[in-house]
Amino acid sequence: MSNLFYQTRLRRPLLDRAEGVYMWDVDGKRYLDGSSGAMVSNIGHSNPAVLEAMRRQMEKSTFGYRLHFENEPAEEFARQIAARMPQGLDRVFFVSGGSEAVESCLKLARQYAVAIGEASRWKVISRFPSYHGSSLGALSVTGMSLMSAPFSPMMREMPKIPAPTCYLDRDDLSDHERGLKYARYLRDEILRQGPETVLAFIMEPVGGASTGALVAPDSYYAEIRRICDEFGILLIADEVMSGAGRTGQYLACDHWGMRPDLIAFSKGFGAGYMPLGAMVADRRIADAVIDSGGFIHGFTYAGNPLACAAGLAVLGEIDRLGLIDAAQVQGDKLSRRLQALMQRYEFIGDVRGKGLLLAFELVANRETMEPLPVGLNAHNRLVDLAYDRGLIIYSRRTRGGRIGDHFLVCPPLITTDEQIDEILAVLTDSLDAFAQETGLEYGAAA
Repeated sequence: MSNLFYQTRLRRPLLDRAEGVYMWDVDGKRYLDGSSGAMVSNIGHSNPAVLEAMRRQMEKSTFGYRLHFENEPAEEFARQIAARMPQGLDRVFFVSGGSEAVESCLKLARQYAVAIGEASRWKVISRFPSYHGSSLGALSVTGMSLMSAPFSPMMREMPKIPAPTCYLDRDDLSDHERGLKYARYLRDEILRQGPETVLAFIMEPVGGASTGALVAPDSYYAEIRRICDEFGILLIADEVMSGAGRTGQYLACDHWGMRPDLIAFSKGFGAGYMPLGAMVADRRIADAVIDSGGFIHGFTYAGNPLACAAGLAVLGEIDRLGLIDAAQVQGDKLSRRLQALMQRYEFIGDVRGKGLLLAFELVANRETMEPLPVGLNAHNRLVDLAYDRGLIIYSRRTRGGRIGDHFLVCPPLITTDEQIDEILAVLTDSLDAFAQETGLEYGAAA
């Protein structure tokens, strides 16, 4: 029996310890963390340099409330983060997690509009499917009806446009044309809502749990920025999952040179060593709000010295170990290996992603991309089969949270070639077992 409860009655073994890409339960069974937890443990577990930095800070102080003291770890961490941002994005607001980071972006954007005399702007357009957090504000821009429907009387649902799921399209357009098509859904929605009422557009540069590492065509990103500029609306980049080096750049936006106005960070930002996230804002936005009376927002643990000491050490290890380049190099290797699985399993319909933010999707028909029957419960069953064999992967329903099955394979950025081999061996065995259980056809190894 346990007094804890979370989403379901699912029970897992007690965790004993973790090191590098591996975790052990109290019975001594070893698991390869093939999803970095929930795409969090970017630098791996129990990194000695980070633990030592935390020990040093614990000997000095573990808490200092921001209205009473400034603290050196927060100041230095903010300085180093700002140095990595596009020009002008140099105001950092620390939080404890991803939902808090997104909420902070939404509220700062609104207060900015009020501060500059554009109080009619309050609508934040987002995409469907998408995931931006589970608090009511973040949920209002999340495009996943299964999560938001029970709470709809308690919140104001925000407008949605289709996510750029080009892999499902069956048309004669080029990738470039598809990118422009999906970006222009934003322009159409702004006009439908009334440009004077639209505050911002929020998007994941590379999709997370809701769309399974979805990457839009290159043309999409520049067109989105152009449309936001055309109507004077703010562009919010949700980099909670894609940021901190996971895609092979510190910001996923950097792959396309797309400059957001506000950025939400968490997950790999603190790499699981402490609850940590941040909003990074354009100075013109933050300064306007501060100068108009102050930012009416805050969290008790914002800028916590122990959390910031951990985050600063994580950033140092990303640099010291060359993990941003490693994410690209190892991600390319892992992506090729996942794509090769399509030769063996006809029911793998798509492999996608960037760097070490990768996913594959199961389908009933690769030509039509018809999803597997919901009753197979594939998104849970394959995870369980892999878990039993010592591999942790992460899954969600692909198409709005109700149908479709995708699996995120996102190991820590320290993953070696040998560990990629291990991931593929266990994943292949698990897919074989799934195919045998369900009667799906599969062939010889690629």
